Amino acid sequence: MKVIRVHQFGEPDVLKLEEVPDPTPGAGQVVVRIRAVGVNPVETYIRAGRYGPRQFPFTPGNDGAGIIEALGPGVKQWNKGDRAYVAWSISGTYAELALCDAKRVHRLPQNASFEEGAALGVPAATAWRGLFQRGGGQRGETMLIHGASGGVGTMAVQLARNAGLNVIGTAGSEKGRELVRKLGAQHALDHHSPDYLKEVMDLTQGKGVNLILEMLANVNLGKDLTVLAKFGRIVVIGSRGKTEIDPRDTMTRDADIRGMTILNLDDQDYEAIHVGIVAAVEKGRLKPIIQMKLPLAEAARAHQLVLEGDSHGKIVLIP
Repeated sequence: MKVIRVHQFGEPDVLKLEEVPDPTPGAGQVVVRIRAVGVNPVETYIRAGRYGPRQFPFTPGNDGAGIIEALGPGVKQWNKGDRAYVAWSISGTYAELALCDAKRVHRLPQNASFEEGAALGVPAATAWRGLFQRGGGQRGETMLIHGASGGVGTMAVQLARNAGLNVIGTAGSEKGRELVRKLGAQHALDHHSPDYLKEVMDLTQGKGVNLILEMLANVNLGKDLTVLAKFGRIVVIGSRGKTEIDPRDTMTRDADIRGMTILNLDDQDYEAIHVGIVAAVEKGRLKPIIQMKLPLAEAARAHQLVLEGDSHGKIVLIP
């Protein structure tokens, strides 16, 4: 089978298309024939070596969607030919075939394409975790979603609106802001504008927002605190470096700054997230936005694009 492999940390050009033997499932495992691969920013950090040592060579990727190809001993919840999306892979999803724990593969509703299924694992689970499990978002609250036009952001806007929250989203282009509004956000602001935080305060009659989902904390965290309402929460979903805050901005608001990563999910929270995701997709309340489809061989280009910061949905690779 064809796979993308990394033999050393570095720039996107270390992603190499190679041929390797097909995987064989062990007990409790399945092999999924991947029809679409979800590309996430975290994979660019892993490729660059920011997440510590790895055993080389390795194949990136945890997100994908396709057809169950083979079952290992003891797997009874799946049949060969079932449609599924992958939320974690043992062998990596940048490949034609992916070896997976059967419990980390989930039913793909018939109303979702494989490309849409490939956008569910990390983005939808991150949005759900940040909004509900870490952020404690409640009906009637007002929230700010930074980077609302990206993979996680587009999911968060839809989930928040379906849950009855008032949403202010930011995006760096008019095309992105148009998408944010189309997904249901009441307001879409330009985070490149020097006055966008004043707009947030004006829109909330000076009270500030109850919840912020922060995708780039090293740039925004200190400023986020100045538009947070009393007893408000900031959930840090992404950061590309260090930052500085004024602790008094937390004190005067009784504010919470909460970090998160879906790597810390226990089995109960993990199951709750994916049951919710499948139901939301099935009912038409959650629809992944696909920005671009590229061949698997262009994984390096996908890594360059995903970090450019002007996303309008999800980039997927097609094996």
